[in-house]
Parts: sequence; C-alpha cells; structure tokens
Amino acid sequence: MKIRPVRGYRYNPAKVPDLSRVVAPPYDQIDAEARDALYALHPWNFVRVTLGRPEPGDAGDADRHRRARECLDRWTAEQVLVRDAEPALYPVLATYQVGGETLSRMGFICLGALTEYDEGVVLPHERTHAGPKVERLAHLEATGADTGVIFMLASDPSGELLRAAASPPTPPVAAARDGKGELHQLWRIADPAAIARVQALVADTRLIIADGHHRYETALEYRRRHPGAEWKLMAIFPLEAPGVTICPTHRLLHDVPGFDVEALLARAARWFQIERAPASADPVGEARALVVALDARVRAGSLPIAVVAGGEGPGWLLTLRPEAFDAVPWPAGTSPAWRRLAVSVLHEGLLKPCVGITEEILRRQVCVDYTADAAEAVTQVREGNYQAGFLIAPTTPAELQAVVRAGELLPQKSTFFYPKLLDGLVFHRLSEGDGA
Repeated sequence: MKIRPVRGYRYNPAKVPDLSRVVAPPYDQIDAEARDALYALHPWNFVRVTLGRPEPGDAGDADRHRRARECLDRWTAEQVLVRDAEPALYPVLATYQVGGETLSRMGFICLGALTEYDEGVVLPHERTHAGPKVERLAHLEATGADTGVIFMLASDPSGELLRAAASPPTPPVAAARDGKGELHQLWRIADPAAIARVQALVADTRLIIADGHHRYETALEYRRRHPGAEWKLMAIFPLEAPGVTICPTHRLLHDVPGFDVEALLARAARWFQIERAPASADPVGEARALVVALDARVRAGSLPIAVVAGGEGPGWLLTLRPEAFDAVPWPAGTSPAWRRLAVSVLHEGLLKPCVGITEEILRRQVCVDYTADAAEAVTQVREGNYQAGFLIAPTTPAELQAVVRAGELLPQKSTFFYPKLLDGLVFHRLSEGDGA
C-alpha cells in the first residue's frame, strides 16, 4: 500500500478548547436522535458537515450537502478550522473500556492510494449496498472534502510498524471523548525520515477494511469521475496488536410467522448439543452469564450459540457437535475458516434450516435486528419486544484475516469494531491536494 502524509485540517484549539463537543461518530452510526443530540452539543459540531439534518423547504439531500459545504467554508474562513502548516502522519490512540478492562488501540492516519479490489492491495470483508454509496458520493461531490476516515487493518506480526508509527513523546495535538466516554488522542509526525520509515514498512502490505466499505467504494467512484483524486484518508492499525477489539453482533428475531422456540430446539437437536443456561435473577446478569459461558466453550474449541426466548429464563446453550459439522448445509465453495465463524454457524446451522430465515430475508434486513450489547438483547427479549435472541461469540482478528485473505467475504453483520473512529479530529479537502 502506498501512503502519504497529509496537511490535515483540524479544529483550532484557540476557538474550540473542548473537542469532545464538536467531534462526531461516523455517519453510519448516527440515527435521527443522535444527530439532534450532536446538534445541541455545539453549533460547530462536525455532524453538520458529515450528516446534516433536513430542514423545512429542502428539495432533497442536495440541500443538506450544500449546507455542509457552507459550514466548511464558513468555519475555515472564521479560523474555526485551520490547516496544519506541513504534511504529517497522525498517530491516533484510543483508550477504552471493554468488560471492565482498560485497553489501548494505536494506529496512524494518512492518505492511502486508492486501488480497485481486484488489484489485491485493499481487501473488503463485507458486501455493500448501493443506496449509501449514492448518498455519500453526492456529499463528496458537494463538499469536496474527505471527512470520513476509513478504519484499516495491516498485518504486523513483528510489531515493527506499530513501533515506527507510535505517538511521539510529546503532548497530543488533539484529544476528545466520544459519546461512550472513550478517549481519543491525536499526534503529528512531520519528520521526513520517520515518515519514510513508515512508508517503507507499509509498501508491501495489503490492508483489510474494518469499517468504511461504503466510503472506500464511494472514493473509487469519485476517482473514476475525477481523474487525479488518487488518495483516501484512512487510519491504519496493526491487526495483531492488543486493542483491536471486535464485538459480536447478536441477532434479535421479530415477526416470524409461527415461530416457536421448542420447535426450533427440536430441529436443532440433530446437530447441536443442547443444555439449559445458568439461571439469573435479571436480564443483565443473565446476559453476563451467557457471555461467560460462550467464551468458555470457544476457548475449549467448541462452536456455541446462546438462545433466549420468552419472558423468563434461563435460556439455552447450543453447541455444534463435531461429528455434525459436515452435515450442516454450508454454502458451496466456503472454506473451513468461513464455516467456523460464529455467525456462519448461527446462520447456516440454526436460522436458515431451523427457523426459515432465508438469505433474502437477511439481505433485506427484515425479521432480524442486531445489537452488539448482550444485555440489551436479553432485556429486549425478556420484555417481550422480540420473539427470540441469539447471542454469539465475536469474530477474532485472526479469523477475519484468514477468511479475507482466502478471498471470501464474511456473512452480513459479522463484525463490530470498538470503539469507532471519530470524525472531526482531522480531515482533508480534496480541492487542495494532499499537501505533501
């Protein structure tokens, strides 16, 4: 992968001393309620650029995108946003909490050369939908700004890239907390020798898109329309480093005609060992116990799924029997690594053959909702808002790499990287080149 430093735009600390009030999550993590909250947080919040809300009298999305460009131009003219004096790589560190443990994820932001997937330099792990790309392309055309940083993973088993691109021993140039309270810090590396070292380490490396498939493919389309737009803002994180956290995405079933959990379990018994889950006094405790039970079974080499249904616990723990693995009707051509993914076992071994959830239903995103929060999943089922919930173990970075490097895509909603990157820490205006 070819990378370059960039003269990034950032909020002026003299005008915006508290960055936590002006940064925003990626556009695809913002619903209408979250957008209103970000609008109320600060009049200069970056959501006005990335996902402005509709206003009375709008003829369509074009008006939202026009206002986004006006915000960028006005904030730049007023020195709310300022451009760094020289090109740099931007080390970025997220310090966050998962399961009561404090973790750190270090990477760096740069410009990466755009390449088509069939060139084998940038590898996707999921399919995209046309609608979001049409909307993002219109936004990019209107604003001329590369505002959404793509989350990339690079294999770095030796840790050499992590060390070369680590934050310098100086205070960060920017720091902000996201809506979950997680801390994001940004530094600059402007030394040409240090930049060249990182470029050399990445030169022969293939990158896996973690988050940002729609934005990457939108950038490719923009390049087709605008020859010369060869670079995309991205954050690169060493895949093997501690701190690359992938949360599971649990499934919640609704509006399935004739759904009956006992019938589901009876059908599942041909392939799965079924046992009752530990009892718990409340949904939060039940979810915690189920997650612990899933983790223990995964560590033992098993392929488990937890099922909850009805107003009371306990739920069930279903473990795919080793001798039944080959009996599951796996899609033709899928690798053993793909078939051992927790989400593959759930889809192909349980939801499709035992519930009747087809690939078309999954593609259209009907009858199945998703959450990365196990406690929310169990609570929603116990309160009667869903017919059933299916808790799974997370996809690991090693599993992700094995499937993607084999040329396969993961099933839908297989990964939830945490924490999400923040928009507004640093961005790039395409009309001004990369500044290198």
